[in-house]
Amino acid sequence: MVPLRVAVLMGGPSGEHDVSLRSGRGIAEALARRGMRVSPVVVPQSLTPAQACEFVRESLAPPVLDAVFIALHGAFGEDGTVQQVCEDLRVAYTGSGPAASRLGMDKVASRQAFAAAGLAIPTGWVVNPGAAAGASPADLTFPIVVKPASQGSSLGISIVHDAAQLAAAVEVAGQYDARVLLEAFVRGRELTVGVLGDEALPVIEIRPHRGFFDYAAKYTSGLTDYLAPAPLPTHVARIVQAAGLRAHQALGCRHLSRADFILSDEGRPMLLEVNTVPGFTPTSLLPKAAACVGISYDALCEQVVILAAHDAPQAARTVSHG
Repeated sequence: MVPLRVAVLMGGPSGEHDVSLRSGRGIAEALARRGMRVSPVVVPQSLTPAQACEFVRESLAPPVLDAVFIALHGAFGEDGTVQQVCEDLRVAYTGSGPAASRLGMDKVASRQAFAAAGLAIPTGWVVNPGAAAGASPADLTFPIVVKPASQGSSLGISIVHDAAQLAAAVEVAGQYDARVLLEAFVRGRELTVGVLGDEALPVIEIRPHRGFFDYAAKYTSGLTDYLAPAPLPTHVARIVQAAGLRAHQALGCRHLSRADFILSDEGRPMLLEVNTVPGFTPTSLLPKAAACVGISYDALCEQVVILAAHDAPQAARTVSHG
């Protein structure tokens, strides 16, 4: 059998450039070990989105590829931009399409999709930086979670415990997005559910040693404990898995995703967000979940490529194998 030819896109013009490099390098090494012909493509962080699009177009020019593995996190990589480039080039690529990617990246729009699907979400308000609340602080019950409306890796997120802290937190979040989302703080256990293909993987519990699961807790060794699988009663784990799969479907995702939840003290899974391009270092959450069902990191990377190649546009299949 002729080895699959795969380009791995990593880096990119976002605040998650370095994390993306870690994901992309891990993926490229794994696919090479599985016998694929791998071309790592590092998108420079200094490029504008338009320049990054042109860079990707040039990088994916002939020779023909069987698939593109998108390991770009944050803006450009998760918001539908690079997905549309791949669509225009008629090349197969991993993950969700442009529309689902845009929806997943927009926390305000995705909340509406989750609510329409009957999924439980925290109460929320959208405000503009500089106007610390469309609902005044008097209308809010603290603590409140303040986050940019479109950002990943917990960048710009704060937990605000009183009205005096609100304006500063909104200003911080406003550095990442022109809209800021305020959400009621839900006390409970942090859980995450990965989806591979059409199936939910085992639930993982996240236990940060301090505060919440912020950027440092995610990417600094030793600051967070991960329980894989989560120590939950079987019926609770199944409820959370079903909610994760429903969230994946509500956005129209494909191939893979990861949904983050808080299991409230009352035992109700509250959906926070869905990551359409989850982290893919060998120690990231989706690989940890896959390992629970006997799927190694290398095999997981290969499975995602095969899912993408199966969904290749007909023209791409004809060129690639003809």
